[in-house]
Amino acid sequence: MKRQWWTLLVVCAATFMLLLDVTIVAVALPDIQHSLDASFSGLQWTTDAYALSLAALLLTSGSLADQYGRRLLFVIGLAIFTVGSLLCGIAQDQVMLVVSRAAQGVGGAILFATSLALLAGTFQGRQRGVAFGVWGSVAGVATALGPVLGGVITSGISWRGIFLVNLPIGIAAIAITLRLVDESRPPRASRIDWLGVVPLTAGLFSLVYALIRASETAWGEQGVLICFGLAAVFLAAFVVVESRVSEPMFDLSLLRTPTFLGGSIAAFAMNASLFAMFIYLVFYLQNDLGNSAMGTGVRLLVSSGCTLIAAMAAGRLLSRVPTRWLIGPGLVVVGIGLLLMTGVTAESDWTHLIPGFIVTGIGAGMVNPPLASTAVGVVPVHRAGMASGVNQTFRQVGIAVGIALYGSIFTASLHDALRERLASIPALRGHTDQIADAIRMGVPGQAIAAAPPEFRGQVDSAVHAGFATALNDLLVASGILALVGGVLAFVLIRSKDFVAPQAPGRPARSQPRNTEASQSR
Repeated sequence: MKRQWWTLLVVCAATFMLLLDVTIVAVALPDIQHSLDASFSGLQWTTDAYALSLAALLLTSGSLADQYGRRLLFVIGLAIFTVGSLLCGIAQDQVMLVVSRAAQGVGGAILFATSLALLAGTFQGRQRGVAFGVWGSVAGVATALGPVLGGVITSGISWRGIFLVNLPIGIAAIAITLRLVDESRPPRASRIDWLGVVPLTAGLFSLVYALIRASETAWGEQGVLICFGLAAVFLAAFVVVESRVSEPMFDLSLLRTPTFLGGSIAAFAMNASLFAMFIYLVFYLQNDLGNSAMGTGVRLLVSSGCTLIAAMAAGRLLSRVPTRWLIGPGLVVVGIGLLLMTGVTAESDWTHLIPGFIVTGIGAGMVNPPLASTAVGVVPVHRAGMASGVNQTFRQVGIAVGIALYGSIFTASLHDALRERLASIPALRGHTDQIADAIRMGVPGQAIAAAPPEFRGQVDSAVHAGFATALNDLLVASGILALVGGVLAFVLIRSKDFVAPQAPGRPARSQPRNTEASQSR
């Protein structure tokens, strides 16, 4: 096997581990909640701590990779992610788990930022299209296997196993990388923009913290407003810094390239819609319908299996079909699928979700392979690290903001539905907050059992109806977001923005409009 194909192998292995970890964790969250006595916001932070540290360090990781070598940073990322997985697997409380997930995110940031850049620097021409197609197919496989493996491991062993399974994969990938992967470094590397790291990290943290806090208190609460204000100040400061430094980690001029902007919007919309919704679909399947982790994984396989099939097809089409016809329509299909899931009632079974699972799975499979290569396809090879980091930053900000925002919508909708349903029962007036908290903690049965015997039937009906109402609101919000993202991506992504792959050191030239389909994106 040629050394370049070993590069593809380890990059795909790292991608498989990272994406598998996301879907596995989603299925195991209810078990983590019960095992560690975690709060609803704690569960949100279990996912968001990973996404936030990943998003905050992606751009810096891309610059580090360009300066010190992509293989070196790739190995460091593998090591950090593997150690973080070990710490997650032995976590004894909610705080330790959240901190360990943040450590995982640091390793994940380095891996995400270097993976596509390694492929872009290793493969040229048609082979690059093949490599990105394989990468997209592996991403689909990881998404497909995640729910089932998560269910098997969580039900058969423990939720801790979902993290510990990363250890052998990480160790093997490190060994292969050190032995068989060539170092990749652009001829021109920008200096590290340390001034941009602080305001970006502080801004993203303030934004997500405000959204999560709002789900526990109220949108108008003083602490929430202060955090939103801080987020605005820090993110504005980040824009000012990036526009003034000589070598920014995020060259804001890239956003003036319509295809890059469209790809960034699509990355945010994809993760903020479907992937952020996974956590709430899991809660519905397990906490409301009473399925086991294994049963939930099997049911989610309906969606992820379709993603796998569609991703394989999209990977083959990468060299023949313009990306706008995959990314834009794919996101629209995702939005349609999410809206198809609406209409859930207290009497609904999981089969109500099947049409939406199928459609969203197909849409996600259409989007992921071309989206991955679009970011690096509009910049010359020496800027691939930064471009890949920006694209992945939009992805992770999307999932972090989506989860936090949906948590606020879920809580508000649930409280309103319970108040309306229980208003006619004087004995339960004033207890809707406790019932809602029990639902969010994954123990709705406790709230039902605590009600007076003569009212338990009504409380049970209200709990299921309230959960259904809240889920429907989330599906509508996420569906609209995907539709808007799809339309914007289709309008903005255009053939003439893609550049022809060049040998290192040669200037990139614009690719003619009519040959985009034959080039890597």
